[in-house]
Amino acid sequence: MANFPSSPVLIVDDEEHILTGFSAELKYNGIKNIITCNSSLKVMEILENNRVSMVFLDLMMPDLSGRELLSEITQSHPNVPVVVVTASNDIETAVACMKQGAHDFLSKPVEQGRLASVCRHTIEYGEMKLEINRLSTTLLGNGKVMAPAFDTIITQSPAMEAIFRYVDSVASTSQPLFITGETGTGKDLIANAVHKLSQREGKRVKVNTAGLDDTMFSDTLFGHAKGAYTGADTPRPGLVEKAAGGTLFLDEIGDLSPLSQVKLLGLIQDREYLRIGDDRTRYSDARIVAATNIACCDLNDSKKFRRDLYFRLMTHHVHLPPLRKRPEDIPLLIDHFTAKASQTLHKEPPGVDGTIYTLLSSYHFPGNVRELEAMVFDAVSTCTASTLDAGVFRKHMEPAVVQPEQEGTGTPSGESRKSGTEFSTFPTLPTLKDACELLVKEAMERSHGNQAQAARMLGISRQALNKRIKG
Repeated sequence: MANFPSSPVLIVDDEEHILTGFSAELKYNGIKNIITCNSSLKVMEILENNRVSMVFLDLMMPDLSGRELLSEITQSHPNVPVVVVTASNDIETAVACMKQGAHDFLSKPVEQGRLASVCRHTIEYGEMKLEINRLSTTLLGNGKVMAPAFDTIITQSPAMEAIFRYVDSVASTSQPLFITGETGTGKDLIANAVHKLSQREGKRVKVNTAGLDDTMFSDTLFGHAKGAYTGADTPRPGLVEKAAGGTLFLDEIGDLSPLSQVKLLGLIQDREYLRIGDDRTRYSDARIVAATNIACCDLNDSKKFRRDLYFRLMTHHVHLPPLRKRPEDIPLLIDHFTAKASQTLHKEPPGVDGTIYTLLSSYHFPGNVRELEAMVFDAVSTCTASTLDAGVFRKHMEPAVVQPEQEGTGTPSGESRKSGTEFSTFPTLPTLKDACELLVKEAMERSHGNQAQAARMLGISRQALNKRIKG
């Protein structure tokens, strides 16, 4: 298993038995990346040469006191949180240190479990400070994110570019990332980008948790000991162990059993897990990325999904918009998938008639990007002319002429009507003038105010659309 945390914990104390005891306590609790220092004169040099996640600092030391050293650290390395440790249970000293910039205060002897708990919370606090700094320069910036990790995601949508900036800002932390969005919106691609941006040395391991009962979930993730059950002739590590030092991507977690949710919460919150048939606690340093096509509001309101797990997962959250909410990406995606399909099929890339862009720009895409790719592949496969046949796309669209899906759920809001038009359920028909006004309004909303895009959706010129808007 790779060291946790990725940046070491620095323990500063002039007593060797304290350094040994603190190190042993932290390592026992899965915090293995540690630097010890018995001289206050060497601390600043260590901080200059190492990226440290946090510092345990003894106040009573010869040469340079802990109080003086605390002042130097907070001035020179303001993003490194410091926990001061002293033998005196002096409230005034604690208050003075906190005012001076200390993150927390511990008194010797430190009670069992307290040291590791404070250490973990302080590491998280330090990561949050770094995130705020990154967010201020990336998420709030206007520049496009051009990181190679996003090259596989074809888009020119401002909403997607904002997501890229956010993902870039939080990718290097150890906190969980929760990705929501309808089926086919690209949750797997975002999870892959997060892993690449994190620059973690370990692997990205994906687990599709849909349909796993508790035993299968535990065995798949945590593994089992020899003799754990009939047929378990040898011990087997789980996928958590294979993801050591890397990223564990848990897809479709919305249907996890209550017992599996408890185990996942322990893995996320305490980084602890048990193999089946083994009572030895193991620790994981894998970054958790989870995904679901269930809307956040439905997941939070569900009596089947634990709220404490929900809020723990939501430390960082990305919701991917459905394709119908980013129509500006449709022409780009069609061209990309046409070239991709042509290369796969060893064919010359056919042209794309403008009517296809217009036709698909008003389609609600229940299968999102994945559905569009399937459409284009079929069209390229059957193409015998120099341009794609729009009829192939119409054929794909016919079974899905229903009300659009509910936002963020990935499930249809109603059953397909076997006959009739979109106006079949209207008690009275709108006038042509009213219908035109509604169509113009809907096109402007779908195009986010882009008149050129809205005009293409309606099959009219931009000038004609402008006249209808002005009325």
